[in-house]
Amino acid sequence: MSDDTAKTDKHPTGAPWRNFYGRLKGKTLKQSQQTYLEEDLQALSPGAVDWDANPERTPIDLNALFGDKPVWLEVGFGGGEHMVHQAAQNPDTGIIGCEPYINGVAMLLGKIRKAGVENLAVHPGDARDMFDVLPEASISRAFLLYPDPWPKKRHHRRRFVTAEHLEPLARVLKPGAIFRVATDIPDYVRQTMQEVPKHGFDWLAEGPDDWRNAWDDWISTRYEQKALREGRTPHYMTFRRKDT
Repeated sequence: MSDDTAKTDKHPTGAPWRNFYGRLKGKTLKQSQQTYLEEDLQALSPGAVDWDANPERTPIDLNALFGDKPVWLEVGFGGGEHMVHQAAQNPDTGIIGCEPYINGVAMLLGKIRKAGVENLAVHPGDARDMFDVLPEASISRAFLLYPDPWPKKRHHRRRFVTAEHLEPLARVLKPGAIFRVATDIPDYVRQTMQEVPKHGFDWLAEGPDDWRNAWDDWISTRYEQKALREGRTPHYMTFRRKDT
Protein backbone atom coordinates (compact mmCIF):
# COMPACT_ATOMS: atom_id res chain seq x y z
CA MET A 1 0.00 0.00 0.00
CA SER A 2 1.39 3.41 -0.93
CA ASP A 3 1.68 6.23 1.60
CA ASP A 4 -1.09 8.17 -0.17
CA THR A 5 -3.42 5.17 -0.06
CA ALA A 6 -2.68 4.62 3.61
CA LYS A 7 -3.64 8.22 4.38
CA THR A 8 -6.97 8.04 2.55
CA ASP A 9 -8.03 4.44 3.13
CA LYS A 10 -10.96 4.09 5.51
CA HIS A 11 -12.83 1.49 7.48
CA PRO A 12 -16.09 0.29 5.85
CA THR A 13 -18.02 2.39 8.40
CA GLY A 14 -16.29 5.50 7.07
CA ALA A 15 -14.09 5.78 10.16
CA PRO A 16 -10.43 6.67 9.78
CA TRP A 17 -8.07 3.80 10.48
CA ARG A 18 -7.00 4.31 14.08
CA ASN A 19 -4.55 1.89 15.57
CA PHE A 20 -5.53 0.71 19.03
CA TYR A 21 -2.84 -0.97 21.10
CA GLY A 22 -4.39 -1.54 24.53
CA ARG A 23 -6.31 -4.52 25.88
CA LEU A 24 -10.02 -4.80 25.20
CA LYS A 25 -10.71 -7.73 27.52
CA GLY A 26 -8.94 -9.54 30.34
CA LYS A 27 -9.91 -12.51 32.45
CA THR A 28 -13.41 -13.99 32.27
CA LEU A 29 -16.01 -11.71 33.77
CA LYS A 30 -17.88 -12.69 36.91
CA GLN A 31 -21.56 -13.44 36.39
CA SER A 32 -22.45 -10.30 38.34
CA GLN A 33 -20.24 -8.19 36.06
CA GLN A 34 -21.83 -9.72 32.96
CA THR A 35 -25.20 -8.82 34.44
CA TYR A 36 -24.10 -5.21 34.95
CA LEU A 37 -23.07 -4.99 31.30
CA GLU A 38 -26.34 -6.51 30.08
CA GLU A 39 -28.64 -4.53 32.35
CA ASP A 40 -26.95 -1.17 32.97
CA LEU A 41 -24.56 -0.17 30.21
CA GLN A 42 -27.04 0.84 27.51
CA ALA A 43 -28.91 3.17 29.86
CA LEU A 44 -25.65 4.98 30.61
CA SER A 45 -24.79 5.62 26.96
CA PRO A 46 -23.88 9.24 26.17
CA GLY A 47 -25.43 8.86 22.70
CA ALA A 48 -24.26 7.74 19.27
CA VAL A 49 -20.46 7.77 19.51
CA ASP A 50 -19.21 4.88 17.40
CA TRP A 51 -18.79 5.33 13.68
CA ASP A 52 -21.24 2.60 12.71
CA ALA A 53 -23.97 4.30 14.76
CA ASN A 54 -23.04 7.85 13.81
CA PRO A 55 -21.12 7.96 10.51
CA GLU A 56 -21.98 11.64 10.02
CA ARG A 57 -20.29 12.40 13.38
CA THR A 58 -23.26 14.43 14.58
CA PRO A 59 -22.41 16.00 17.96
CA ILE A 60 -24.02 14.35 20.96
CA ASP A 61 -26.59 16.35 22.90
CA LEU A 62 -25.02 17.13 26.27
CA ASN A 63 -28.10 19.09 27.31
CA ALA A 64 -30.23 16.00 26.89
CA LEU A 65 -27.74 14.06 29.01
CA PHE A 66 -27.10 16.44 31.86
CA GLY A 67 -29.27 19.52 31.40
CA ASP A 68 -27.28 22.69 32.07
CA LYS A 69 -24.72 21.00 34.33
CA PRO A 70 -21.03 21.48 33.56
CA VAL A 71 -19.59 18.35 31.96
CA TRP A 72 -16.34 16.61 32.88
CA LEU A 73 -14.52 13.89 30.95
CA GLU A 74 -12.37 11.04 32.26
CA VAL A 75 -10.16 9.32 29.68
CA GLY A 76 -9.45 5.71 30.60
CA PHE A 77 -11.24 5.36 33.94
CA GLY A 78 -9.69 1.99 34.84
CA GLY A 79 -11.83 0.39 37.54
CA GLY A 80 -13.94 3.52 37.91
CA GLU A 81 -13.27 4.39 41.56
CA HIS A 82 -12.18 7.96 40.80
CA MET A 83 -15.07 8.59 38.43
CA VAL A 84 -17.69 7.38 40.92
CA HIS A 85 -16.00 9.35 43.72
CA GLN A 86 -16.14 12.56 41.67
CA ALA A 87 -19.76 11.92 40.67
CA ALA A 88 -20.77 11.47 44.31
CA GLN A 89 -18.85 14.57 45.43
CA ASN A 90 -20.15 16.71 42.55
CA PRO A 91 -23.83 15.89 41.97
CA ASP A 92 -24.33 19.14 40.03
CA THR A 93 -21.78 18.02 37.42
CA GLY A 94 -22.19 15.49 34.61
CA ILE A 95 -19.26 13.15 34.01
CA ILE A 96 -18.52 11.12 30.88
CA GLY A 97 -16.03 8.27 31.10
CA CYS A 98 -14.28 6.52 28.22
CA GLU A 99 -12.71 3.08 28.67
CA PRO A 100 -12.24 0.39 26.00
CA TYR A 101 -11.22 -2.32 28.52
CA ILE A 102 -14.51 -4.13 29.12
CA ASN A 103 -13.44 -5.58 32.47
CA GLY A 104 -12.89 -2.04 33.74
CA VAL A 105 -16.30 -1.01 32.40
CA ALA A 106 -17.92 -3.88 34.28
CA MET A 107 -16.13 -2.87 37.49
CA LEU A 108 -17.34 0.71 37.07
CA LEU A 109 -20.93 -0.41 36.60
CA GLY A 110 -20.78 -2.36 39.85
CA LYS A 111 -19.47 0.71 41.68
CA ILE A 112 -22.22 2.87 40.15
CA ARG A 113 -24.87 0.47 41.45
CA LYS A 114 -23.35 0.47 44.93
CA ALA A 115 -22.93 4.26 45.11
CA GLY A 116 -26.31 5.06 43.52
CA VAL A 117 -24.87 7.96 41.50
CA GLU A 118 -26.84 9.08 38.46
CA ASN A 119 -24.78 11.90 36.93
CA LEU A 120 -22.59 9.65 34.78
CA ALA A 121 -22.40 8.49 31.18
CA VAL A 122 -20.15 5.68 29.92
CA HIS A 123 -18.55 5.12 26.54
CA PRO A 124 -17.00 1.62 26.42
CA GLY A 125 -14.57 2.53 23.67
CA ASP A 126 -11.82 4.75 22.33
CA ALA A 127 -11.72 8.34 23.59
CA ARG A 128 -10.81 9.50 20.08
CA ASP A 129 -14.28 8.51 18.90
CA MET A 130 -15.76 10.53 21.75
CA PHE A 131 -13.70 13.57 20.79
CA ASP A 132 -15.23 13.35 17.29
CA VAL A 133 -18.74 13.89 18.60
CA LEU A 134 -18.29 16.19 21.57
CA PRO A 135 -19.29 19.78 20.78
CA GLU A 136 -16.46 22.25 20.56
CA ALA A 137 -15.60 23.95 23.89
CA SER A 138 -18.12 21.86 25.82
CA ILE A 139 -16.03 20.18 28.55
CA SER A 140 -15.15 21.97 31.78
CA ARG A 141 -12.63 19.48 33.18
CA ALA A 142 -10.74 16.43 31.94
CA PHE A 143 -8.82 13.68 33.71
CA LEU A 144 -6.01 11.42 32.49
CA LEU A 145 -5.11 9.21 35.46
CA TYR A 146 -2.39 6.57 35.32
CA PRO A 147 -2.55 6.06 31.56
CA ASP A 148 -0.80 3.13 29.91
CA PRO A 149 2.89 4.11 30.20
CA TRP A 150 4.17 2.41 27.04
CA PRO A 151 7.66 2.37 28.57
CA LYS A 152 9.66 1.34 25.50
CA LYS A 153 10.98 4.34 23.58
CA ARG A 154 9.67 3.07 20.24
CA HIS A 155 6.18 2.97 21.75
CA HIS A 156 6.10 6.54 23.14
CA ARG A 157 4.04 7.67 20.14
CA ARG A 158 1.24 5.45 21.48
CA ARG A 159 0.92 7.50 24.64
CA PHE A 160 -2.07 9.78 25.14
CA VAL A 161 0.13 12.86 25.47
CA THR A 162 0.70 13.17 21.73
CA ALA A 163 -0.83 15.48 19.14
CA GLU A 164 -3.28 12.79 17.98
CA HIS A 165 -5.06 13.03 21.33
CA LEU A 166 -4.14 16.45 22.67
CA GLU A 167 -5.37 18.41 19.64
CA PRO A 168 -8.94 17.07 19.78
CA LEU A 169 -8.91 17.28 23.59
CA ALA A 170 -8.03 20.96 23.38
CA ARG A 171 -10.83 21.48 20.86
CA VAL A 172 -13.53 20.09 23.15
CA LEU A 173 -12.33 21.80 26.33
CA LYS A 174 -13.73 25.19 27.25
CA PRO A 175 -11.27 28.08 27.58
CA GLY A 176 -10.07 27.95 31.18
CA ALA A 177 -10.97 24.27 31.56
CA ILE A 178 -8.77 22.16 33.83
CA PHE A 179 -6.86 19.10 32.61
CA ARG A 180 -5.43 16.82 35.30
CA VAL A 181 -2.78 14.18 34.63
CA ALA A 182 -1.51 11.64 37.17
CA THR A 183 1.30 9.17 36.50
CA ASP A 184 4.05 7.33 38.36
CA ILE A 185 6.34 7.06 35.33
CA PRO A 186 9.10 9.73 35.24
CA ASP A 187 9.42 9.68 31.46
CA TYR A 188 5.65 10.09 31.13
CA VAL A 189 5.99 13.19 33.31
CA ARG A 190 8.70 14.45 30.97
CA GLN A 191 6.61 13.88 27.85
CA THR A 192 3.51 15.38 29.46
CA MET A 193 5.34 18.54 30.46
CA GLN A 194 6.88 18.78 27.02
CA GLU A 195 3.82 18.09 24.87
CA VAL A 196 0.73 19.36 26.70
CA PRO A 197 1.75 23.07 26.70
CA LYS A 198 2.28 22.86 22.92
CA HIS A 199 -1.44 22.30 22.44
CA GLY A 200 -2.94 25.30 24.18
CA PHE A 201 -2.39 24.59 27.88
CA ASP A 202 -0.66 26.34 30.76
CA TRP A 203 0.82 24.34 33.62
CA LEU A 204 -0.59 25.46 36.95
CA ALA A 205 2.02 25.14 39.65
CA GLU A 206 2.96 27.12 42.72
CA GLY A 207 6.50 25.77 42.78
CA PRO A 208 8.85 23.29 41.11
CA ASP A 209 7.70 20.40 43.33
CA ASP A 210 4.00 21.15 43.02
CA TRP A 211 3.42 17.97 41.00
CA ARG A 212 4.24 15.86 44.06
CA ASN A 213 1.08 17.01 45.86
CA ALA A 214 -2.18 15.21 45.22
CA TRP A 215 -5.33 17.23 44.57
CA ASP A 216 -7.53 18.09 47.55
CA ASP A 217 -10.42 16.00 46.16
CA TRP A 218 -8.24 13.07 45.10
CA ILE A 219 -9.09 9.45 45.90
CA SER A 220 -6.25 6.99 45.57
CA THR A 221 -6.91 4.44 42.82
CA ARG A 222 -5.79 0.82 42.56
CA TYR A 223 -3.20 1.88 39.99
CA GLU A 224 -1.73 4.40 42.39
CA GLN A 225 -1.69 1.84 45.20
CA LYS A 226 0.20 -0.56 42.94
CA ALA A 227 2.74 2.17 42.12
CA LEU A 228 3.29 2.90 45.80
CA ARG A 229 3.72 -0.80 46.64
CA GLU A 230 6.33 -1.07 43.91
CA GLY A 231 8.21 2.01 45.11
CA ARG A 232 7.27 4.48 42.36
CA THR A 233 6.41 8.11 43.08
CA PRO A 234 3.06 9.48 41.86
CA HIS A 235 3.07 12.84 40.08
CA TYR A 236 0.03 15.09 39.75
CA MET A 237 0.03 17.73 37.01
CA THR A 238 -2.63 20.36 36.51
CA PHE A 239 -3.05 22.30 33.27
CA ARG A 240 -5.50 24.97 32.18
CA ARG A 241 -6.82 25.38 28.66
CA LYS A 242 -5.71 28.79 27.43
CA ASP A 243 -8.31 31.39 26.57
CA THR A 244 -8.55 31.69 22.79
